[in-house]
Amino acid sequence: MREFFILWMERAVNVIIVLGAVAVLAGAVVMLFAPQGGLLAAIGVLLFGALYLVLLGGSIYLGLGIYNNTRRTAEAVEQLARR
Repeated sequence: MREFFILWMERAVNVIIVLGAVAVLAGAVVMLFAPQGGLLAAIGVLLFGALYLVLLGGSIYLGLGIYNNTRRTAEAVEQLARR
């Protein structure tokens, strides 16, 4: 059951990152044509939005990676203990 939730969490994170990228692109386009926006503001939205998505996705995937490595280490130790 635990693996089911981990698998679906990974899939949900993928969807959130893709939707976030679409939202950042849409926000940059809106900022480009906004009366008080412009090219510099649109580039800022792209840069900070991309940085945010990289940090968010990276931290979540880091946690999932730690979980997977811990699980694999526990399985390896159990196999060594059986010998």
